[in-house]
Amino acid sequence: MITQQTNIKYIDWLTQWLENYIRPSVKMRTYERYKLIVEQHIKDKIGSMELNELSPLVLQRFITELLQSGNKKTGKGLSANSVNAVISVIQSSLRTAHLLGLTTEYAADKLKRPKIQEKPVECFTIAEQKQIEQAVMNWKKDKLYGILLCLYSGLRIGELIALQWSDIDLTKGILTVSKSCHDSKDGLIIDAPKTISSRRMIPLPKQLLPILKSIKKKSDALFVVSAKGKPVSVRSYQRSFELLLKKLKIPHKGFHSLRHTFATRAIECGMDVKTLSEILGHKNPTVTLNRYAHSFMEHKAGMMNRLGKLL
Repeated sequence: MITQQTNIKYIDWLTQWLENYIRPSVKMRTYERYKLIVEQHIKDKIGSMELNELSPLVLQRFITELLQSGNKKTGKGLSANSVNAVISVIQSSLRTAHLLGLTTEYAADKLKRPKIQEKPVECFTIAEQKQIEQAVMNWKKDKLYGILLCLYSGLRIGELIALQWSDIDLTKGILTVSKSCHDSKDGLIIDAPKTISSRRMIPLPKQLLPILKSIKKKSDALFVVSAKGKPVSVRSYQRSFELLLKKLKIPHKGFHSLRHTFATRAIECGMDVKTLSEILGHKNPTVTLNRYAHSFMEHKAGMMNRLGKLL
């Protein structure tokens, strides 16, 4: 165990910090993400330095280097999101070290975070959505019906893969989100949802219920999305979706676009922001408004144009 001293190597402290302070207090997914950040970005560059050598200038130069050439495979800079994740690990680990008296100063508090440019929300057009739905229905591959579920419930992929039949009340038409999952080197890990607000109950469209009942009737699997009775990995399901888009000759979009498509269609149908926020599992309606500001503006413009017809 590390004791109070000033010649501790940063990587030695990071190992202790991860095991004794992070692992017991966060989800396994967060712990693994922090550990990966240390291995991929911190260890080789500043891991051999002693804690008190990590001055504000040294740390800021390291961050600048990551932005310019931090990707080991390509030699290009890391994204702002990736760099901010590294900064979070550095700040948290050095804050704990300082509180324990292992450093004479907290050197990471003034690190400048790169600005994150919000990516435009990508969703499928109505025509593309109909193509996807038709393909899923025609191909009759039970595993692919999860795509329909995302289009009409806004589930995240981790929530979909972790979904069990016991989470869906097919009589009342209520889907309960109580867990999520992610891939790891040890296989699929099922965990609590992303946030407290991610725990939610979603009323399903009544048109979806006969389809779900039909799938459940011929399935003895525990999970809604399964292969040979076992849950599929997140990555393999993403690949299945990518192949579907390729066969349909629909321009590539990430799986999360299904969630964006659900939200966009809901706004187009006149769903209020509070209801949509609760269905999506957002922390508050402001998050939903900011994320889908463009869609809400288009909806408002449409409503005003309808009003204008009275003139």
